[in-house]
Amino acid sequence: MVEPAKRIYLSAPHMSGLEQGYVNEAFATNWLSSVGPNLDAFEREFEAVVGLSGVALASGTAAIHLGLQLLDIGPGDEVICPSFTFVATANPIRYLGGAPVFVDSERTSWNIDPNLIEDALKQRPRIRAIIVVHLFGQSADMAPILELSKKYSVPVLEDCAEALGTTYRGRHVGQDSPVSAFSFNGNKIITTTGGGMLVARDRAWVEKARFWSTQARDPGIGYSHTQQGYNYRLSNVLAGIGRGQLQVLPERVAARRRIAFRYQAAFADLDGLSLMPQAAWGLHTNWLSCFVVESSKLGASRDAIIEALAAENIEARPVWKPMHRQPLFKGCPMFGGGVSEDLAASALCLPSSSGLTDAEQSRVIDTVRRLVKSPRLSSFGSGALSV
Repeated sequence: MVEPAKRIYLSAPHMSGLEQGYVNEAFATNWLSSVGPNLDAFEREFEAVVGLSGVALASGTAAIHLGLQLLDIGPGDEVICPSFTFVATANPIRYLGGAPVFVDSERTSWNIDPNLIEDALKQRPRIRAIIVVHLFGQSADMAPILELSKKYSVPVLEDCAEALGTTYRGRHVGQDSPVSAFSFNGNKIITTTGGGMLVARDRAWVEKARFWSTQARDPGIGYSHTQQGYNYRLSNVLAGIGRGQLQVLPERVAARRRIAFRYQAAFADLDGLSLMPQAAWGLHTNWLSCFVVESSKLGASRDAIIEALAAENIEARPVWKPMHRQPLFKGCPMFGGGVSEDLAASALCLPSSSGLTDAEQSRVIDTVRRLVKSPRLSSFGSGALSV
């Protein structure tokens, strides 16, 4: 019996070996809860990288939730949100009783379109905040967005879940807005296995979020609560993993970029298969290697590529399904829509783990090239995946 080829994942955790020492220390000292020296050190070390103070939380979603709460979002308030994103960006708006107003992407970076943001601001006076997502490791064009924020007195929250290490005009993403959120989910460029970070320019906001994240327990020996809180704090054990991961962030960014550009070079002679644009305004970490498939030119569909890779035990996925196409958000206002719908129908993410070996990447490349060259396989998987 032939053993199946080893599974290649889309974006797998990649441990450096440094993490174990911090985790062992947490066990040895019995600091296993949501307080401890690893947690304090992880926040300090993250601040040294990003340039803003922060509070470590259980998820990036929790960071967005508390960030919107810091912006005073409440029932009936509207919040601009990119349609082309993961659902975790939009859900916290509803946690607070708000309503998302979805905005389409521009093609230069696939991120939220500043021109459409202004259209929404002009037409919907109940908008109280703008969420900007830095998609797949590439910054949105922040300068015009921040100008609109100032012009209309509507604050920005940056969702940097996919963009640790990403820069915009020489500055780390998240630095130019009142509050921003990062994720350390298992598939991110570094991981705590699950976790996130809220950062803010105002340290008082960080302390307020820290208070909310530990059930908003008032100071003192008793159990008194005058505000609603949440069980959102990261544990000292997971913070230890984060400390080890953070030390190798530059290497992880370099690896992701190397993988993306190796794909690009390997497919350079294939008309109809192009790497996600690399906007000139910053460093794109290429957290995921995303490609647009023009089926009529390539001779194979996006879905056929995904299915052919799956047959070889290789994970690939479509890009995000736009929020305005989700039944969950049926009826929400939408500005634009054509760009995100085009990308959702034609773009895919190839295996991008920073630990991906050259041999494993060659398996991915060879599978795609075989599909494109085979008339029989080119019609394989002609049915569209749900978008």
